[in-house]
Amino acid sequence: MTPIGGRIVVGIGARRGVDIRDVRMAMGECLLAAGVRARDVAAIATVEAKQGEPALLDLAEALGVPLRALSAEVLAAQPVPNPSLAVDRVVGTPSVAEAAVLAVGAELIRPKHVAHGVTVAVGRLAVADVQDDENPDGFEDLRHHGDVEVAPGLVDLAVNVRPTPAWLQERLRAAVDQLAGYPNPAAATAAVAARHGRPPEQVLLTAGAAEAFVLLARALAPHRPVVVHPQFTEPEAALNAAGHSVGRVVLQPPFELDPSLVPDDADLVFVGNPTNPTSVLHPIDALLALTRPGRVLVVDEAFMDAVPGEPADLAGRPEHPAPSIPGLVVVRSLTKTWGLAGLRIGYLLGDPQLLQTCRAAQPLWSVGSLALAAAVACSTPPAVAEAAAIAQAAAGDRDFLLGLLAGLDDVEVMAPPQAPFVLLKVSGPDPAGVHQRLRADGWAVRRADTFPGLGPGQIRIAVRDRPTSAAFTAALDRAVHPLATAVPTGIDLRYATDLSDHRQEPS
Repeated sequence: MTPIGGRIVVGIGARRGVDIRDVRMAMGECLLAAGVRARDVAAIATVEAKQGEPALLDLAEALGVPLRALSAEVLAAQPVPNPSLAVDRVVGTPSVAEAAVLAVGAELIRPKHVAHGVTVAVGRLAVADVQDDENPDGFEDLRHHGDVEVAPGLVDLAVNVRPTPAWLQERLRAAVDQLAGYPNPAAATAAVAARHGRPPEQVLLTAGAAEAFVLLARALAPHRPVVVHPQFTEPEAALNAAGHSVGRVVLQPPFELDPSLVPDDADLVFVGNPTNPTSVLHPIDALLALTRPGRVLVVDEAFMDAVPGEPADLAGRPEHPAPSIPGLVVVRSLTKTWGLAGLRIGYLLGDPQLLQTCRAAQPLWSVGSLALAAAVACSTPPAVAEAAAIAQAAAGDRDFLLGLLAGLDDVEVMAPPQAPFVLLKVSGPDPAGVHQRLRADGWAVRRADTFPGLGPGQIRIAVRDRPTSAAFTAALDRAVHPLATAVPTGIDLRYATDLSDHRQEPS
């Protein structure tokens, strides 16, 4: 990516009485397309007639930046690349957003974006060469996920999703005759609520955990949202797209949660548990220490059912009061253990009033009939018991993998893993090239340098069966030490025989 650099100016044109959420979302979408964050914004610019607009004043205050108001005459004198005759007739300038950016001396880096009744343009001031210390390249690909690593012919260790079990596929085929009717979430909501011992009003079904993050970002209006990193990047991406200026708490290895690092005035906090990609499981007491009046705490438990016994579960356990704590929201996903990434089903658990706010921002019929059928099927006691058995087996496979990794030079497990994936740091002669050498050798792994707080030479690998782990460990040693050909000590090549379950075949 080309470094953005400089300082960012956002030009905004909006109707009178516009809602701040519409302004935030339009700005967030434009910033995301430009590859910058709300925290990079140095000023908001608009026409004088809009300088008293409450939504723009509130936005400038939330971002901590000035609102620059320019006269219609000044804006009219600016040639713009995307003029509008309708805007010119009403305001006297062919584009408020683009003209405002140009009028304050900035260079357009993104043409105007029209959404939610708001027009936004993004520019860079040429008077400074300011770089973000956390992001020296000026761009972070928060939307890079493991699925883009996978390709035909590669063994997939990049995606933390298991195959869909045959019995669940059969249930879904049987539910196809429901497709003619509009989906009704009542039965699935009741099933999920019963699975966690909660009343149905504390459950909101979503199209996967990703939609849950989008709903929270769009429905809430925090003054200081904070994301605890390294973790799944979609919460921050969703906040950015909704126009929020996002703060970060970046944990250092071994990535243990320290509640004192989160600012006292943070009123929306996202934390993963167990955390993707570190595989760290934070204790309940540390999480509950983050709760306080006036704060919404969002705990992403997408992988909690993959941890034997779910020891740090906040979704619903009788021995602690978490389900009744105001402001606590738990995100769950059914896509990982049950192989439903293509179906998109997850849910929010929490305060009914807060969930109702999210529900109001959710599109109608967001969760389809097949996804609802999956939610019912995966919430039954037999399914929960099967998930527990899968988690226990995966833990054994993970211990086997860790034993093999311990025999490798220049490979470090960055934190004690509790989920079915492991974060590694490699050294050796060319650690940054390990990812591509593994790929050339037939292995897809998740590069970790797109996670805030991590960098080149760090990779995340999914736990697979023991033959696959044995073969991968040998490949990893070759990638870390490209001039060596010896098999790592302790690896039994009898295990490295059948990788067909995880190799992506051409379609």
